[in-house]
Amino acid sequence: MNGDPLIIEKMGQLAEGVATVDGKPIFVPYALPGEAVVVRRDGPRVEITRIETASPKRTTPFCSYFGRCGGCATQHWQDEPYRAWKRGLVATALSFEGLAPLVDDLIDAHGAGRRRAKFHIRFASGKAEAGFMAGKTHDLVDIESCPILVPALGNATAIAREIGDALRRVRKPLSVQFTATRSGIDADITGAGAIDFETRLHLTELAARRDLARLSLHGDIVVERRQPVLRFGTVDVAIPPGGFTQATASGEDTLAALVAEGVGDAKAIADLFCGAGPFALRLATRASVHAVDSEAAGVAALKRAASFIQGMKPITTELRDLFRRPLLPTELKRYQAVVFDPPRAGAEAQARELAQSSVGTIVAVSCNAATFARDAGILSRGGYRLDRVTPVDQFKWSPHLELVAVFRR
Repeated sequence: MNGDPLIIEKMGQLAEGVATVDGKPIFVPYALPGEAVVVRRDGPRVEITRIETASPKRTTPFCSYFGRCGGCATQHWQDEPYRAWKRGLVATALSFEGLAPLVDDLIDAHGAGRRRAKFHIRFASGKAEAGFMAGKTHDLVDIESCPILVPALGNATAIAREIGDALRRVRKPLSVQFTATRSGIDADITGAGAIDFETRLHLTELAARRDLARLSLHGDIVVERRQPVLRFGTVDVAIPPGGFTQATASGEDTLAALVAEGVGDAKAIADLFCGAGPFALRLATRASVHAVDSEAAGVAALKRAASFIQGMKPITTELRDLFRRPLLPTELKRYQAVVFDPPRAGAEAQARELAQSSVGTIVAVSCNAATFARDAGILSRGGYRLDRVTPVDQFKWSPHLELVAVFRR
């Protein structure tokens, strides 16, 4: 194999070219369908050493780190086949559940770029390095900048290195999540553990020097110079440290518009796995909303934001683990529509209860086509019709995607 070319038959689910050798699939990163490539194998890792026949759909990546950094997987592929492949990920996943709904064209929601990114920090020869991991390794790719981030995060790598220098004495692998907000950069450090007063002082000075809105450590605020705020629809929400946000502003707006379209004229809506309220606060302009999540900080942020706004329908909140205590059919009967947006693991327990409910419309939002297909199968077998699915590409040049699906009883 290390000398004979492989013929790449298709693109796999993780954006790797797939060849077949002795009846077994071989996954080749950065190879494209139709190409003949010579590879080198090192245990589970496969690396292209030569492209003998290149695909006419191959193009020049725009990032100098592409092929080393594991963040992007498809910058070398033209847009048309890339979009068709990504849409196909959803259709293929649903086919395993016997479902074949209308799958809309992929919506490009990259917008101005990623507003949220996690940088890893390591130390080499006593010097802090920052960047992203190489594909399928724990090897750090030290970078100067990332072209897919919003301009506000243009100095994120330099800030991450300074954070590493300030925490050098902890001698641990570190990460820092940056979120670009309306009031500045929110940075949350993980991996450091407890730190002493002198180190906290260094971090406070760093935050001032770099004009960070807030700097926190494992969600514990070190310094908050301004409240980090995001706007959900027309409402400003002070987000919690390290809290979840959609990767791009365009992605959030697109998902929210599709959710609003899906629930239609429903007047009573349950928003499950609501987070800090990107859907609830928009839906409350025309319907009463009951928002449920297990993350106390996100629910508190939503509740706080809702208490200051005028002219909205009522928003109630509930702190509840929907994996262990999903809403039951007797609780769901008061809602005309339900929205759920779970983590990558999906919402299997909640889907089983919804499948037994009388809710007229269910709108599912997902970041994992496989777990969504499982949950869609549960709802379908419970008597729901999957009307349409819309894939949303806010994780452009990667195998990750979001989707919105509408089910009718």
